[in-house]
Amino acid sequence: MNAPGSAGPPLAALRRVTRTRPQQNPGERCEMCAAPIADEHQHVVNLDSRGLMCTCRACYLLFTDEVANLHYRAVPERYLSFAEFTLDARAWDELQIPVGLAFLFRNSVQARTIAFYPGPAGATESELALAAWQRIVDDNPSLAVLRPDVEALLVRRTDGPHGSCYLVPIDACYELVGRLRMLWRGFDGGQQAHQAMDDFFATVQHRSRPAPVNAASISGGPS
Repeated sequence: MNAPGSAGPPLAALRRVTRTRPQQNPGERCEMCAAPIADEHQHVVNLDSRGLMCTCRACYLLFTDEVANLHYRAVPERYLSFAEFTLDARAWDELQIPVGLAFLFRNSVQARTIAFYPGPAGATESELALAAWQRIVDDNPSLAVLRPDVEALLVRRTDGPHGSCYLVPIDACYELVGRLRMLWRGFDGGQQAHQAMDDFFATVQHRSRPAPVNAASISGGPS
């Protein structure tokens, strides 16, 4: 047996392969077909792992069918606002989210709604109490336009009864969480994190159009 730290045949062969491997072209590549992609590109979600995959346009289009039995789903690009959204302090407390910002999405594999909220370690997951979430849906039926797995409701609590709520692509939420993780200080995030939230919500508001008033039940499958 080789001594610890020694380069035995398997390790030596691996090092030779590494040294002789052709240099990759700079820039990102599609994680499905390896085609070069631009810095601004689209994503698909692996429904089992919930991981995001960077894709070229051609691969992205393969997974845009919302009713097909697929292991991947293309992340849409729509942003919607909910002008009549209401969320008072009692309803927020029932969700048991300790900070004033969260994004919520429907996991179709586990058949449940999940909340994530930011913090110094990144995104913390919280399984919502069904009764508490259902009361919010009942009060805000337009939330039913949410597509499982690929879209999220980005909710920010304010001092008033309404708060802010937008439907955004799931990758936008992960982008926000990553930004906040670098800036977060203390329990509530600190001044830089709050400024990043303000900037992000301003961008989301600019990109959003009003959500349709009539929608089917959010508790079912894809809209």
